[in-house]
Amino acid sequence: MKTISPEPLTAAGFAPFGDVLEAAASPDMIINAGLCERFHDRARLDFGPGGRAGISIFRAEARALPLTIDMLERHPEGSQAFIPMSEHPFLVIVAPDEGGRPGLPRAFLAAPGQGVNYLRGTWHGVLTPLHAPGLFAVVDRIGPGPNLVEYRLDPPWRICP
Repeated sequence: MKTISPEPLTAAGFAPFGDVLEAAASPDMIINAGLCERFHDRARLDFGPGGRAGISIFRAEARALPLTIDMLERHPEGSQAFIPMSEHPFLVIVAPDEGGRPGLPRAFLAAPGQGVNYLRGTWHGVLTPLHAPGLFAVVDRIGPGPNLVEYRLDPPWRICP
């Protein structure tokens, strides 16, 4: 079985796959009588023709490393953002597209306070919190037509600490 190790989640490293959602660097504006910093328009949301933005709540079981992954998925009709509702790290697994199937996977470790937005069509692993409660707000496409493609990895990959 092939193995990979997670790398820290950074905007530069994750850029080919999507956006890192975090309150990093300087805010774009100060609002609410100076009591709130706004980090404006941090994700390239895309809901395709006939789609609209929807916000869902996901509760996923916590996982531990090492972890075997045998499936990646993508959403051809829209982007998908995962915003943790707790201050715990989570694992982000992505792969470039190579002719309609996933290429070499990469794993990122999101720090507390970071979320991600997968670009439309990005191969990614399932939601993988590393601590309970595994609670996330998810912003993705609501609309007609299929928006999920799954790909079984053969052989599977193992993510080691």
